[in-house]
Amino acid sequence: MFTLPLFPLSAHILPQGRMALRIFEPRYIRMVKEACAAQSGFGICMLNAKGDKSLNEHIYHVGTHVNVIDFDMLNDGLLGITVEGDRCFSIQKIETEKDGLRIGQCSWLPTWRAEPGTDISLVKQRLIDIFDKYPEIQDMYPAPHFDDPIWVVYRWLELLPVSAEQKQQFIQQKDYVKTVDFLTQLVK
Repeated sequence: MFTLPLFPLSAHILPQGRMALRIFEPRYIRMVKEACAAQSGFGICMLNAKGDKSLNEHIYHVGTHVNVIDFDMLNDGLLGITVEGDRCFSIQKIETEKDGLRIGQCSWLPTWRAEPGTDISLVKQRLIDIFDKYPEIQDMYPAPHFDDPIWVVYRWLELLPVSAEQKQQFIQQKDYVKTVDFLTQLVK
């Protein structure tokens, strides 16, 4: 079990994923400063619109540990950072600090492993098509790993316009086989 500062968002990032963030709330500026100083990272979690914020139920229990890989002062004076996902975790308990920063008591989730015999060729090709069509996505990944089935599935889960609840269900599976089946039907 370990503690991790939590950054709840409507978007999600998964291992090896990248995301650009604008940091402006004092609690998150502190979080980023402390994470960079300690080289410890922080957790990004999806928001649960149905959860009670006063009870910290507005944060889904599965998140991704991220590290800051780049930062810059933006034209509007805000702090811009780029983070990269490292590993998924599960939150057992959330406490709120005085400034509103949430701290999770967490444990690591098992890492997915490549599943022999799982055909991801169509899913992979459609992801390549998306990268070709949207240069802003391509720019985040100078060296995409299209030959890594887990990387491909994670990128799809980040991009898919499905509910946070459904994404959480996919992420919590013991492997990615059901997710690949779902994606294959979706992109046919």
